[in-house]
Amino acid sequence: MGEGLLQMMLPELKVSSAGIFAMVGYPAAPHSINLMMEKGIDISNHLARQIDRQMVSEADLILTMEHPHNKKIQSMFLGTTGKVHLIGKWLDNREISDPVGKDERAFRIAMENIEKGLNLWVEQIKK
Repeated sequence: MGEGLLQMMLPELKVSSAGIFAMVGYPAAPHSINLMMEKGIDISNHLARQIDRQMVSEADLILTMEHPHNKKIQSMFLGTTGKVHLIGKWLDNREISDPVGKDERAFRIAMENIEKGLNLWVEQIKK
């Protein structure tokens, strides 16, 4: 959801997503696909992938949902401390719970929080 939303907000930038413990090759969750379609964003072709050294080195900014994600990325890839941040950084460092395996309501709450956080990141990026 985050990739689709941020790419819509900043179409001039390259945006991609990857997981720390991704189920590589799996499609986006049906709830994610449906919620993004409501916003006119088609993520039906998205396939999960694992974060790797090349992605990290090419990234200017890495956004995560939870503090443990930040710590894991920083421990896996040296030199990432300054570019790994929470999506909810500008929302009082709010963590966003991963909705995987939960109901549609949990996905909607996650999407709303991701969108709020990304809107504030876009404001910072455009400054």
